[in-house]
Amino acid sequence: MRVIGIDPGLRNLGWGVIDTDGSRISHVANGTCHSSTGTPLGERLLSLHAQLSDVFALYAPETAGVEQTFVNKDGAGTLKLGQARGIAMLVPAQAGVSIGEYAPNKIKKTVVGVGHADKTQVAHMVKMQLPGVILTGPDAADALAIALCHAFHARTGNTLSAALAKAGA
Repeated sequence: MRVIGIDPGLRNLGWGVIDTDGSRISHVANGTCHSSTGTPLGERLLSLHAQLSDVFALYAPETAGVEQTFVNKDGAGTLKLGQARGIAMLVPAQAGVSIGEYAPNKIKKTVVGVGHADKTQVAHMVKMQLPGVILTGPDAADALAIALCHAFHARTGNTLSAALAKAGA
């Protein structure tokens, strides 16, 4: 199964693609979609949409994981992040790909083992789980962590569903 993780951001939207085969996980690609701060919001969102759509066309993921927005002290900043998150949800939906949403603490807990891990710890554990990966930046590292989290929860969810179906049969 090919999984994409998306770390929403208006300036930097990270993405990371992995392949899973049972418990085997391998890195495919990672990167960041950028938009310019001096550009009108609509143009920035359009640019992010086009860039992420190109990633989907190139790598053809089968499922997507997206980080949920957390509310911070800056209401305007949270609103802008929500608009970028809309792009992160729209592109997979347009591609007909199922989407899993994960809170930042759940991603960190799944990948690092601690819900309040910092970015350095997350990047380190991504490198440990994907040997040889070259991270293109912190947003891409976070996106790969989201992909790993989604792959883990999709796998364990499927295992649970299969076990429950077998027990009921």
